[in-house]
Amino acid sequence: MNAEITLVSTEFVQRFSASRRGARLARRLAVQQLDAWGTPYGSELSDDVAVVVAELAANAVLHGHVTGRDFELRLLPVADGFRIEVSDARGERRPELCAGGADTAEHGHGLRLVEALAAEWGVAERVVGKTVWARVGPGGS
Repeated sequence: MNAEITLVSTEFVQRFSASRRGARLARRLAVQQLDAWGTPYGSELSDDVAVVVAELAANAVLHGHVTGRDFELRLLPVADGFRIEVSDARGERRPELCAGGADTAEHGHGLRLVEALAAEWGVAERVVGKTVWARVGPGGS
């Protein structure tokens, strides 16, 4: 008897151009991968992951861009949802939530969405650049 072994990928990793188009594609491919892993399109968890990926990818494009360098998206299924990692080449480590002031009208709201939807999030150093990560599970944070 021949047994066929199917290996399910335990992570999704893809590099994207550091452009608006790349950020949009990252979000689309993330929800497609979640669907392949059994989290259907349009479910609350899929929508939450889509928002977090979109915000982190947009930040990588807008604030983490280094000419000639891409950003990377990594999705990992974890026991209570998904871990999302977006890595860019810029060395500044601290994406921050707006505390108020003149910039509040235009900046900082994306990370507020990440904070609201993720059970936890943070920033990790890399040899080149940084990784902003978030853990998103059913029911958000």
